[in-house]
Amino acid sequence: MIESILTEKLSLAVKTLYQQELKPENFLLQKTRPEFEGDITVVVFPMLKISRKSPEATAQDLGSFLEKNTEEVIGFNVIKGFLNLVIDDKYWVSFFEESYADENYGKLSPNPKEPPVVIEYSSPNTNKPLHLGHVRNNLLGWSIAEILKANGKNVVKVNLVNDRGIHICKSMLAWQKWGKGQTPEKSGQKGDKLVGDFYVLFDKEYKKEISKLEAEGNEAEAAAQKAPLMVEAKQMLQKWEAGDFEIRALWEEMNSWVYEGFDKTYRRMGVDFDKIYYESKTYLLGKELVHEGLEKNVFYKKEDGSVWCDLTDEGLDEKLLLRADGTSVYMTQDLGTAHLRYEDYQPQQLIYVVGNEQNYHFDVLKLLLKKLGKSWAENIYHLSYGMVELPHGKMKSREGTVVDADELMEEMSETARKTSEELGKFDDFTKEESTQLYDMVGLGALKYFILKVDPKKTMMFNPEESIDFNGNTGPFIQYTHARIQSVLRKAKDSGMDFGTVNFDKHIPENKEKSLLKLLHDFPSVVKAAGDALSPAPIANFSFEIAKEYNQFYHDLTILKEEDDAKRNFRLALSDFTARTLRTAMQLLGIVLPERM
Repeated sequence: MIESILTEKLSLAVKTLYQQELKPENFLLQKTRPEFEGDITVVVFPMLKISRKSPEATAQDLGSFLEKNTEEVIGFNVIKGFLNLVIDDKYWVSFFEESYADENYGKLSPNPKEPPVVIEYSSPNTNKPLHLGHVRNNLLGWSIAEILKANGKNVVKVNLVNDRGIHICKSMLAWQKWGKGQTPEKSGQKGDKLVGDFYVLFDKEYKKEISKLEAEGNEAEAAAQKAPLMVEAKQMLQKWEAGDFEIRALWEEMNSWVYEGFDKTYRRMGVDFDKIYYESKTYLLGKELVHEGLEKNVFYKKEDGSVWCDLTDEGLDEKLLLRADGTSVYMTQDLGTAHLRYEDYQPQQLIYVVGNEQNYHFDVLKLLLKKLGKSWAENIYHLSYGMVELPHGKMKSREGTVVDADELMEEMSETARKTSEELGKFDDFTKEESTQLYDMVGLGALKYFILKVDPKKTMMFNPEESIDFNGNTGPFIQYTHARIQSVLRKAKDSGMDFGTVNFDKHIPENKEKSLLKLLHDFPSVVKAAGDALSPAPIANFSFEIAKEYNQFYHDLTILKEEDDAKRNFRLALSDFTARTLRTAMQLLGIVLPERM
């Protein structure tokens, strides 16, 4: 790529002109601003200490050297401390010819000998269905895994199902008391939704008990602990950990309902996993590590029998690892799961895609593992993302005020239908074709709206805003791809052969070159997204490509162009644009339609 060529030559220029060493990665290159002549701009201010000259003189030195010694540079101009380089059109055509023949343009092949990156996402609880927060988590995790693959990494996608604990017991206890033998088949509900309803019901009845105890003179905290439902739930958890047959049988049955429901949601969302871990199978290993820490005097036991770790020297607090009754907490199973994953894969990195409300949890996890002597704890990375906010406030699972993932996807499809019908987009489609497109557009809108935002940022979700065929949205990019495919179909139907373009016969015009220069950036955008562990650069790059193509389509003649060399060049450029868009959007999990 041109950036690599230029930085190598700049390194040589500095050595030749100033007898100093400066590695290629230390040069700052950027696109030339549209109001100036040039393609690539070199920022020379960082080199002034080496040159001991003014910014203008330094830029002039470097520009002259590059023009004489780099065949791709055919001119330059200096604006203060910025060196604007003009790249030969032959370079852009050569890039196009080479990249057009590369079916995997923008993606690297993984090295099978390299240790994998293990990335965890989803991590649902089996006491409730997946909701909008899980949607952002799953879409981020899946997309980042695909982006890392495109950067040549071996990736293992894993899910940790939180299938045990006091929250699970709450749903089970509510089903025992008020379920009347309901099952997904009898109720007509997805299993995850049925179990989630009992979780909400528990909270409703629990609050009644707390209010009653407070009315009798108990303090709020004491009332919360003394409430009969909470006492029973804690007893159920103790029985579960002791292996009580009846409790375990109910737990397995209700969890099976939930897993079937989760699988349906994952399939529609388009995410998958290479391996699923279960907290019920890792918490015992976590307990072993806690006991190991006790033996090493890394952890300590209080008089009530609970086990803790004092992290005050590290600026944190004391962390509970085992309750007084011997039952484990989230941290217990996370210790076990991390250790098991290391044994399974010896990964170069363990990435956890978890919301920013868990920042403290992962700081503690790394510290505890280090105290236990696990050197690989340094390879743990918490990909902390912001919450999804709604116009009416935060979601609360216990109160049943969540945006259900299944209902959200259905709503997006319905919104796509209404918007399309108002615009008359799919009037010539059959009912079946229209339904498929509504789903494709609805899910594309949802995924793009979420993934175009930097993961670290809190975002406001607006379904109507996400489905706009003219804005920075998934449907706009989908529509652009369909437009390109329509052009290519018409060309083929007319017998135009653009598969064997004679690249030497056409000098690109400005709009063609602008599009080529953007397409040229794709590999570096994929790398930047991988380095940042963020799909946002790819999403926004796709939008820029779609915008640029629409300008190209508007300003230049394609199918009616009489010059065969020009027409075939433009058709091939259209084809290359569509392929690049498909590759980019595939990394986001978005399908681009052939027709719209």
